[in-house]
Amino acid sequence: MIEIKVPTVGESINEVTLLKWTKKDGEWVERDEVIAELESEKATFEVNAEKAGILTTIGKEGDTLNIGDVLANIDETAVKPEGMAAPVVAPTTASTPAATVNQAAVTAVPNDIKASPVASAIIADKKVDTKSITPSGTGGKIMKQDVLDALNNPGKKSFAPDGALFSRNVRQEKMSALRRTISRRLVESKNTTAMLTTFNEVDMTQIMEIRKQYKDKFKEGHGVNLGFMSFFAKACAIALGEWPSVNAYIDGDQIIYHDYADISIAVSTPRGLTVPVMRNVESLSMADIERKVVELAGKARDSKLTAEELQGGTFTITNGGVFGSLMSTPIINIPQSAILGMHKIQERPMAINGQVVVRPMMYLALSYDHRIIDGRESVSFLVRVKDLLENPALLLMGKDPVKALLEL
Repeated sequence: MIEIKVPTVGESINEVTLLKWTKKDGEWVERDEVIAELESEKATFEVNAEKAGILTTIGKEGDTLNIGDVLANIDETAVKPEGMAAPVVAPTTASTPAATVNQAAVTAVPNDIKASPVASAIIADKKVDTKSITPSGTGGKIMKQDVLDALNNPGKKSFAPDGALFSRNVRQEKMSALRRTISRRLVESKNTTAMLTTFNEVDMTQIMEIRKQYKDKFKEGHGVNLGFMSFFAKACAIALGEWPSVNAYIDGDQIIYHDYADISIAVSTPRGLTVPVMRNVESLSMADIERKVVELAGKARDSKLTAEELQGGTFTITNGGVFGSLMSTPIINIPQSAILGMHKIQERPMAINGQVVVRPMMYLALSYDHRIIDGRESVSFLVRVKDLLENPALLLMGKDPVKALLEL
């Protein structure tokens, strides 16, 4: 019998939460197959089977476990059951008319929506908004009766699991380790920093025109889309080099300065907010940044981030604009001293050279620790970021090419 123990996942982490079993008790598992998902206060990670055999699970989903606790046992002496299910292969022969109808109905429902064939057919035929349907099936699956209830009660919706209208149901759920950590760190940030926020706005015309002109060639040449984050990350990296205190933090009675820009990017996931780090942004190209953003965001959504990828940032960028936020005051990601908030791009009338012109504008917010960053530095940093974004050619060398030529 092999004991599978909770592994050490990082310094100062003493306990984890058992999120879910990916293999069932008494089920046969192959060597290196994922058997469970655990969550620490910093990240989610998988546990693999060390040997092939019959799995005996210990503990229930949601349990808190200490590092070194026995998570499961594997009987490696067991004989592999015969007739284990093989992968299902779609038939190549012509389908019956009935099968064709169900297939068409299912494809009419978004891929991330689970629904029975009959429910899918009704949704497609009646063009029912799936957001108005309360699923009652296992795992949030939409059943036939759920769709009929939505059709019979237009404009009425229930939050209750059983779909009952006028429900007064109250649910209690234990906070996950990640959510507890987020809660603790946010309160600590508010209580231990002299946080202040300064605002500005940036005209996104030039960046949007560059993206429109070069997005196809950029993707063809680099295999990744040209987004906004590369412009903002590169602009911040340049400004951080010019204003070192914004890239520093306080440690006791010492100020720790960084001669590099490790920029954290806030990524929202179903389990909570994670903040993975892009290393040495000042040394990365635009394509390098875009590739790193895609990589880290994908890992965050799939709970694949390592502890190393979540530690050591010197500055943070968060984008509330993807959710429609027009303005906010982001909270500092301690021990860092500053965070830049991006927001929704919205067309607004602007006075330019005495003329009213409609421009795509974005509000920027810089929250900073006033203990280490003075008003002059914070405002100057944000103005520099604005200048770089409104004149993207400056991102190449940090200076206007003509002024560089004239040595001004």
